[in-house]
Amino acid sequence: MKRLLSKLKNMQNTEASFTGMYEGVMLVHNNTNMPPITAYDSVYYDDNIGFEIKRTHKLAQDKPTISVIIPCDIITGQNEGEMPLKRLKHYLLNMEPNTTTYKEMYEGKVLVNFPPKSNGEILEPEFENNNIYWSENNSYVIELTHKLAQDKPTITTQIPLDDLSMDIYTTTAADHCLREFKPYIDTLNAEIYNRSRPDKENGKYYLHNPGGEVLMRNTAYFKLCPQKDYRNGSGNTVYILDDGVSRPPKMYLCIKIQVQLPQKKLRKTIQMLCKDLPDAVNSFVRNFNITKLNEALTLSEKQAAIRSWLKQSEYCCFIANGSILPRSKGSELPMENAIPFKSTPEDEIEVCGIKGMGIKRGVTVITGGGYSGKSTLLNAISAGIYNHIAGDGRKLVITDETAVSISAEDGRSVKNVNISPFIKWIPGGDTFDFSTEHASGSTSQAANIMEAINFGSKLFLIDEDRSATNFMIRDRMMKQLIEHEPITPYTDRVNELYKNNEVSTVLVIGGSGEYLSVADRIYMMDEFEISDVTGNAKKICDNAGIITSYPEPVEWHMNRILLSDSFTSYPEGNGTERLEVSDMGFILIGDERIDIRNLHHIKSTAQLTALGFILRKLEVTNNENIIDLEKLIDFLYDEIEREGLDCVFSSFFTTCERFLDLPRKYELLAVISRMRKIAFIRL
Repeated sequence: MKRLLSKLKNMQNTEASFTGMYEGVMLVHNNTNMPPITAYDSVYYDDNIGFEIKRTHKLAQDKPTISVIIPCDIITGQNEGEMPLKRLKHYLLNMEPNTTTYKEMYEGKVLVNFPPKSNGEILEPEFENNNIYWSENNSYVIELTHKLAQDKPTITTQIPLDDLSMDIYTTTAADHCLREFKPYIDTLNAEIYNRSRPDKENGKYYLHNPGGEVLMRNTAYFKLCPQKDYRNGSGNTVYILDDGVSRPPKMYLCIKIQVQLPQKKLRKTIQMLCKDLPDAVNSFVRNFNITKLNEALTLSEKQAAIRSWLKQSEYCCFIANGSILPRSKGSELPMENAIPFKSTPEDEIEVCGIKGMGIKRGVTVITGGGYSGKSTLLNAISAGIYNHIAGDGRKLVITDETAVSISAEDGRSVKNVNISPFIKWIPGGDTFDFSTEHASGSTSQAANIMEAINFGSKLFLIDEDRSATNFMIRDRMMKQLIEHEPITPYTDRVNELYKNNEVSTVLVIGGSGEYLSVADRIYMMDEFEISDVTGNAKKICDNAGIITSYPEPVEWHMNRILLSDSFTSYPEGNGTERLEVSDMGFILIGDERIDIRNLHHIKSTAQLTALGFILRKLEVTNNENIIDLEKLIDFLYDEIEREGLDCVFSSFFTTCERFLDLPRKYELLAVISRMRKIAFIRL
């Protein structure tokens, strides 16, 4: 307590504010010839025990609050003398006050001292780089995000699962932990927030804020990590332990964040990295609620059971009674005071002990007046390809995982697609092997359907408001008037798709009765309540004398192989890769500018960014001239499953976000299909 004693002795006998004691001003001398720097630290040490002295409040300056800091190692008798993140603090204290690179922190240069060999041989100490810093049982991996963000490191906190009483390593468990960690980061940001200063001056912690979907992420995952096998000496010196204790790798929860370090404020940087963040992690571990985790896991098990049941059943979707389908305006949060969903009596089923509405495979029409909730229902069915958390309102809306929302997409690129089932002929083109740089509404929707079939989708979700009218319908009078119509409308093929290919369709229709005669089931939405009107609709069709005729069946499957020419992340004539991802819905890679605004199942910028990195990884790892695309994608997704999603990330691309959510394989195939420079060959 020498430093505290010095400050007290230098105070006036009439001192009332004790400012010097609270501020803890000190001069820090480094190992170089640089002049000492001024630092503030109100923690005073008596050997290894610290005493943090803070003002209680402004009216009690003579009544400080003192926190006694006793290292756990002293209590347990192990690793005597250890200080949390001691080595990191050493690097920061010895940096130049105006540093912008934080090079020493990223390198983690350390002098390793080895124990003597069994024969008594003394090994020379060695320097090595180690950017893993320890605070008790938790470690912090500090990495450079990219070369233009040296003051914004990526920090992966690694927490042993033993400390959380966890033995589950699933995506759901990682997702739950990420969400549970968020309040602690929010609290840290609230404590340092200053609206008069930008983040670069003030500092900030960044944690991925996921939507309601439960997805594999690079921001929360489980990994086997090495345990600490050394003790810290002075400065950047460490001593390998020689205590005969085996320390094999253990399973850790890894949570990835970014930290904007405050510009030219090393004292605050030390506070943020060496005290506040570890304190937040310790609080998270200490308060971790295993009961809430088990509730999330139980929900996940129910969702998995329903999905498994769906695959073996005659149903393509299940919507639990009580689900909240409408969303709040401008967000994905459930609408307050919304009407809970209730199944029609005819379609109510019970799955895994849960009652709700089952939508059978085949052709289903959802109709109703304007603002009745029909598109809301379709959107909820679309969202059901992903599992959702409790509180989302759609946690038990479960849809065939291969479902695809189909729409018109004016201007999209189409390469070597057989659209002849819908487009019999086109001026100057071959509809059996159709390519264009600017597809029309009808040809783009036809191409979207043909690609989805060949990518393995078994459920199409179609809203007439997002479709090409001439592709969707052509009534009897127009068929009589126009004799040479090249377009075969979807009404004429929708039943064939199910009977011959087992591809079901759910359509939202409000302005045409053409689908009433071909639908297996027809539902009416009225003020967000659903009813089965199939019988009444069929009577209307019978009274109208509607006779449905179908064209000859066609071949739906096609085989096309991607050529490696132009399938590259390098612009032509340039030796530097290019990858940029816009949150407006574009991926710029190599010479490509890929418009994916009409891929309706991409739910976040993190998913969009992951698509860009996965595509880039496919391109740089491919070494074949003729590419079996699905095989290449399967191989990469297997690697992601083994190594984690972060295996596709590269810090080379300075404009790309750091946080990634895993997309489906379908979205990746759809992105590649929209590239303009590539070429396929049809087999």
